[in-house]
Amino acid sequence: MKYQACVAGRDTQVSIDKEGVHLGTLFLDYANVAALREHNHRVYIDTLAGESIEISMLGFSYDGFWEELTRCFATRSLEALFVEEEQLMLCEGEYALPQDSARGIIALYTDSVCILPQNRHAVRIALCFTEAIDLNGYTITITMLSGVQYSFGKMGYDTKPFYERLTKAAAKVKQTRQKLLEQAPLRAPFTHKGLFRTAQGEQYWNAAMRAGSCALELFTEEDTATYLYRFSEPAEQFLLNLREATEAMGIHREIIYLPEEKIAANPLYRMAVARSEAVRFLRARSDGRLIHNASHAQRLEEYLDK
Repeated sequence: MKYQACVAGRDTQVSIDKEGVHLGTLFLDYANVAALREHNHRVYIDTLAGESIEISMLGFSYDGFWEELTRCFATRSLEALFVEEEQLMLCEGEYALPQDSARGIIALYTDSVCILPQNRHAVRIALCFTEAIDLNGYTITITMLSGVQYSFGKMGYDTKPFYERLTKAAAKVKQTRQKLLEQAPLRAPFTHKGLFRTAQGEQYWNAAMRAGSCALELFTEEDTATYLYRFSEPAEQFLLNLREATEAMGIHREIIYLPEEKIAANPLYRMAVARSEAVRFLRARSDGRLIHNASHAQRLEEYLDK
């Protein structure tokens, strides 16, 4: 939909699409947005460059404009977090993240909870790695196996139903994942295995770990390579983070090894790097790839023995 508004003191036609906002002849990609704000019937778009764009004089279209803008921004954030599963419940409430607290959209999916603020701090919480889910009054707190906590709530009458559906979904996804993981083979010289998204048991990985190094072999429908990582944290902590990161990424492996200039040229990938701790974790430790050929086994052993 197109809106007539005042942008930076000028009458401007504004429109919103799934990738960004058209402000006259200027297109602002959501990848460049730090936050969306509203105050006194004015909308402010804060950019990562430090600019604040004021949109005013929307008249009776104000509510519709704000609803469409925040909805499209949230939908794009979900794409950047690689959320592809079925949505079970959608609410609005207060949240507290390690880096932010405010009010935003809280969405329950078959395998995750997504918190979608009106800024760049959107997160996807994988239910298969939850250690505890607690309801205290009107606040739900999720504690991950890694010890990280996420809190959200004050969703009115939706709080308790959300909690009940959330606990059922978490129990189901853990049970399903465990059954599928047991069926996934472990092939020498690899010593650990895991799944990508829980519903896709045919897509799994094997990992070989030595002191400070890890080789990750992906088993999918496509031909692939062995992905290499270097790490300095304790091996148990690295493996825990690796399991969470591979689940968050699914099979979207290209973003892990692309150079910075190609990430910068792809708006969705830039959003993914900004929003996903999993992406940043894997990119920071990436140490290249081994292409499958006749010398693959030898080169793999040589890398692990370094």
